[in-house]
Amino acid sequence: MAVPPDDNPFVAAQPPAVRVQILATEHWGLLAARSMTWSEVMSRITIHLTVTSAALVVLALVVQSSGFGTGFHVLSIGLAAVVLILGTLTGVRVRNASVEDRAAIIGMNRLRAAYVALDPTIADYLVTSWHDDDAGVMRSTTLGTPRHPVAQVIGGTNIFMTAVNTIVAGTLGALIAGAAGWSPALVTVTGLAVAVGYFVVMLDLARRSFRVSPLPSKFPSEPSVGRGE
Repeated sequence: MAVPPDDNPFVAAQPPAVRVQILATEHWGLLAARSMTWSEVMSRITIHLTVTSAALVVLALVVQSSGFGTGFHVLSIGLAAVVLILGTLTGVRVRNASVEDRAAIIGMNRLRAAYVALDPTIADYLVTSWHDDDAGVMRSTTLGTPRHPVAQVIGGTNIFMTAVNTIVAGTLGALIAGAAGWSPALVTVTGLAVAVGYFVVMLDLARRSFRVSPLPSKFPSEPSVGRGE
């Protein structure tokens, strides 16, 4: 059974310098994990956009050589399906990385709370927050810059990937409807319906992912006193 910190002579005997060193080690560990996560995510997004661009080039070459015949319909539907699958998988990874990023920010905010507890005079020198609730996470994410949460969400990588995948999904729906010989108006309506449906589903999944904080708040924000904390 673990010994409570208050009853553990080893913990009680640690000088502040040692505690700061331990906290700093954890802080750098979170920064490294966060950097590696987004490096991986950016690489996957780059690969996805490269595949999408290559698919468009292939379709352009096919049209030049054989026109908009059966071969074009088969190839375009196949490529669009592949691009949509890759994009959806990339979007899932982006959404998971966003949740992990939020947890890392919460962890770093908690560490700053420990720094402030060790030396309350440093509070006025911190740009990011030392509170681990939603307000604290938002402050650290925006580096203290006032910003509406909707603007933060719209400008996020998750919405970017969802928008790209929505365009591909709508195009795939229209291609299938066109290959089936439907009228232009019906093809357009089908493409729009598929795009809207895909966007709504992905947006709801993202909402469910971010509805609950990955970690419970231990250092909630207090009423604003001078600094808006």
